[in-house]
Amino acid sequence: MTPQIELTLKNVEHDREVIERLAQANVDNKLDRYLNMYGKHPDAEGKIKLVVEQSEKGKFAASLRAAFPGENFYYSREDYTNLDDLVNHLFDHLKEDLSSRKVSSVHA
Repeated sequence: MTPQIELTLKNVEHDREVIERLAQANVDNKLDRYLNMYGKHPDAEGKIKLVVEQSEKGKFAASLRAAFPGENFYYSREDYTNLDDLVNHLFDHLKEDLSSRKVSSVHA
């Protein structure tokens, strides 16, 4: 399963390409193994919504919502100075939660 990635950007539109690249790289390289367990379902669909914003002080905040068959995940962080670290950190949390799931726990 390859989830649909939706971005919402606030005051960081100029970094859209970077954020898109980071999100796609995380899905392709970090989550691919874990998302394959959902791929066994013929109508399996997934969605990842990433919201990133930059404050007037120049700090970044973001939230990540992921919805896969029978499961939903939510993470948020703020006060990051490095955009790459923030996006990667959110996907690290998703990977950790997905890795704790067993294939048998995924709804058939």
